[in-house]
Amino acid sequence: MKHLQLQPRLRLLADMVPQGARLADIGTDHGYLPVWLMQQGRIASAIAADIGPEPLAHARRTAEEYGAALDLRLCDGLRGIAPHEADTVVIAGMGGETIITILEGAVWTKDGAHTLLLQPMTKAADLRYWLAVNGYSFTEERLVWDKNYLYPVLRVTGGGTPQALTERQALTGVALDNDPLYREYLTQQADKLRRTAEGLRRSAKPD
Repeated sequence: MKHLQLQPRLRLLADMVPQGARLADIGTDHGYLPVWLMQQGRIASAIAADIGPEPLAHARRTAEEYGAALDLRLCDGLRGIAPHEADTVVIAGMGGETIITILEGAVWTKDGAHTLLLQPMTKAADLRYWLAVNGYSFTEERLVWDKNYLYPVLRVTGGGTPQALTERQALTGVALDNDPLYREYLTQQADKLRRTAEGLRRSAKPD
């Protein structure tokens, strides 16, 4: 049987999926993550969901090529998935604001019975702020280099007490202090802030 190889970002997500999980992969694109996990015998079932028919067709071809059984869903975020169908939800490869919108449309993710693995490509600070205020607890954060960029992956569960993060926590992570790539992540965030500050200095607007 042919075996799929994952890029570093997806491999880290795969490593963080609990053994025996019933997975829902939102924005599955080519379906690489659920297919790899099925091939490894790591998960009990996989729903591969995407808002576009074309990505879902890619996922179908991937599943057929590698002999994996995926439950393919054409839906907007989690709108086509019932709470009892999955215990682990992956939302990866999209902006933090899009992840927030998806979670706002699926209040059941706050019930504390679902593990959420979230990998924002942008606006990670906004996502962390929103999660904390809405009672999600950060159980793990990890970093991974992929295509010359450092990405955070957050593992959270709902059902906690709403809290407000400090600006530092939102920008640099809630549970990243011991990650071997943390120093590089801090450098990356500091560079972003410097570029923003420089842009504001050059701006003609007084505010």
